[in-house]
Amino acid sequence: MQYKLSFLLLLITTFCFAQTDGYWDKERATSKQIIISARERIIIPVEELPEGTTEIVYRITLLDENQKLSNSLVSILKAIPDPTGISQGSAGAVFLLSKIAGDDKCKYAIFNNKDLALDYKKEGNVDKACLYQNNPINKDAKRLSTKSSTCFKSGMMWFGFESKNWIMNQRIILEVVPWVDTKLSRGWTIENRKNVLSICKSTDLAKKLPNAGADDYCVCVLDKIQNQYKFQEYQNLLAAEKTKAFKDGGLTCYNESGASTTIYDNNRLEASQFTSQGKYGQAIVKLLPIIEEKKAKVSDYDALGINYIYTKQYDKALKYLNIGEQLDPTELSLQLHLAHANLFKGNYSKAKSIYKKYKSQNISDSMGWNEQVKADFILFEKLGLPTNDFERILNILQ
Repeated sequence: MQYKLSFLLLLITTFCFAQTDGYWDKERATSKQIIISARERIIIPVEELPEGTTEIVYRITLLDENQKLSNSLVSILKAIPDPTGISQGSAGAVFLLSKIAGDDKCKYAIFNNKDLALDYKKEGNVDKACLYQNNPINKDAKRLSTKSSTCFKSGMMWFGFESKNWIMNQRIILEVVPWVDTKLSRGWTIENRKNVLSICKSTDLAKKLPNAGADDYCVCVLDKIQNQYKFQEYQNLLAAEKTKAFKDGGLTCYNESGASTTIYDNNRLEASQFTSQGKYGQAIVKLLPIIEEKKAKVSDYDALGINYIYTKQYDKALKYLNIGEQLDPTELSLQLHLAHANLFKGNYSKAKSIYKKYKSQNISDSMGWNEQVKADFILFEKLGLPTNDFERILNILQ
């Protein structure tokens, strides 16, 4: 009674904490009944392990002539949703064993190479077996994992059996069921993923990002491609189709990964540097994409406006400064540049109204409105902008 209760608790625990990222591949399970002659050694190949196999569970049962298995291994695994449930206690291991077994016993070994298996059959050599059971058994069950066993090296396995019955034939039941990791079954190995990441990092957009930003962006693109294609499907795409896959993933990841924010911030920094160096046209080139992609802040409209003023493009300056004013009419730097643009455009009355309105305020915590106007007029004069109304405005500010 206590054993049944323990087993029930084990199953409940297993169901509650079951993984959801894989499945028992019952379609490609191995189930073979082998008759082995007295004192003979034989080898049995397992069905080719499906891509993404990370674990297997196998069961070996020796039966007397008229005995039958009460439950197949496949049917038993229906009650255990993932491999961890098998190793959560002795009850799980006992459960996998046949409820019956004959009196005969055998030794067995597992190989990941056919030549090694054939050598075992001929010479009994187990030096290079990935697993060897030296003590004769009449039943056994184990779970093997790619993390702890070399048996998965080739994607194929060979079981070798040696009869310990010196007189009679033996009947052996071999059952092997693979556990397939859903994600790995799509063929996206580490090397395959590295290859796609490498291609992504060579794109123009990724090159604009710092290392950490490029990593985040390209991992996002990789996830999009993995979700859309199995690796072999991706490999079979035409070059133009692969390019489109990267483009589609990139468009989504541009915002999702924060790449757009990083690029916009870099553009703002570079634009500021160009402005301070007197390269106003290059500053405009850096700022326009932010505006066009509708990611602009008030400060972006302000910076674009003043650079248009520096290059004597007053209509464009007014266009973007007016948009910025609608977003935040209290931004005095933008109001000042709006006054300048109106002044140069010939809208003297409107410019005068703005200059006069804010003359008693500070444009920042350390710069007064009037001081900034004077500093700007000095720079405008150096740049060759029209100075006809400068004195009139300065008189208003006194």
